[in-house]
Amino acid sequence: MVSDSFSVRPFQRADAKSALTCGDVSLEALAKKHGTPLYVYSADHILGRFRLFGKSFANQRHVVCYAVKANSALGILKLLAAEGAGFDIVSGGELERVLMADKSAAGRVVFSGVGKTAPEIDLALRSGILLFNVESEGELELLAERSSKLRKRARIALRVNPDVFAETHPYISTGLSEHKFGIAIQRARTVYKHAAAQKFIEPAGVSVHIGSQIQSAEPFGAATSRVVGLIRQLRKDGLPIQYLDAGGGLGIEYHASKPFHPEKKVEQYAAAVEKSIGQLEDITLLLEPGRFLVAQAGALLARVLYIKKNGKKTFVITDAGMNDLIRPSLYQAHHEIVPVAAPKGSRKLTADIVGPVCESGDFFARDRELPMVAPGDLVAILDAGAYGQSLASNYNTRPRPAEVLVQGKKANLIRRRETTSDLFATEML
Repeated sequence: MVSDSFSVRPFQRADAKSALTCGDVSLEALAKKHGTPLYVYSADHILGRFRLFGKSFANQRHVVCYAVKANSALGILKLLAAEGAGFDIVSGGELERVLMADKSAAGRVVFSGVGKTAPEIDLALRSGILLFNVESEGELELLAERSSKLRKRARIALRVNPDVFAETHPYISTGLSEHKFGIAIQRARTVYKHAAAQKFIEPAGVSVHIGSQIQSAEPFGAATSRVVGLIRQLRKDGLPIQYLDAGGGLGIEYHASKPFHPEKKVEQYAAAVEKSIGQLEDITLLLEPGRFLVAQAGALLARVLYIKKNGKKTFVITDAGMNDLIRPSLYQAHHEIVPVAAPKGSRKLTADIVGPVCESGDFFARDRELPMVAPGDLVAILDAGAYGQSLASNYNTRPRPAEVLVQGKKANLIRRRETTSDLFATEML
């Protein structure tokens, strides 16, 4: 039974005999209309999560900059822009997405990422973004060159590496000295001094990001504390630092069996960060949540194609594959998987839930117990709103799924399903 707490997941059953819905909208009806695989998102859920940050940080000047990489659908970007969100981007393409969703949001954009190119920097300078999070001295040199050539002033924050450990998957941990991200905090003052000497560079902030899917508030507090110490030093050096970019990384709970209280989680996060800021004055806090806003707002719908037995193993083969949702294969990530229709009786099966892609790594769950399903049944892979479609590919020449955004009783198609003609459009014979 899916949790009936709207604050955790928007996919619910009215009762044990009812089918799963997204708010007031039938998932079966959406799958029938748009086909499967199909991503479905709840706009109300996304906005609810976004507003938690405004509530918890009400006493601290701040901007919530949604991490576009989590889910870059234009419909979601437009939804958040209308709410006053800023945006954390890591590529020129993501900036173009933000500008397409709402051109006026450019002044609320923070540009992160270790490999910014000259064309991407030029686009950001011309667009008038809020801040560049500079990750290396080489990048600073390129930014100084491009800003001078375009005669556009660039506000910067150095992304410093605080060497703070965050207990998360090693692929998404970013705050240790062994990682490719950021500049050693011990060297930051020297780099800031060099930056301040550049005509079109304005040192305006300090940035930190220690990883993703972090469940405890303590690492955020520790990292922020180190950044605050640096800001005090920089101000003594004569630099008017205005922004503290605390990054993102606040995690969710993917297991339905474990308790998760989103409001409490944001409150604890805010308390840890604000305690570290202490009496630091005239500072604007930049927050960059991504997964926390959209992950549990989304589900991937898939049809069961076959039930297959190989010896003692049972396989539930669906029409969604690892190209549609790679997180289980890439990170060994857990996603709850539930039948959309009301379970018929109490019978269950234990099976690997897999896709049609020609890889042994094409799975969503291994040895998972779930209510009995049959070919033709619709299942929902939950908590798939973050790093689902944004990591999707066309492996095996499979078109990517359509996406639907549900708000109230309305369901809007925000991305049509790709066709094979779309896939061939860039190729030449």
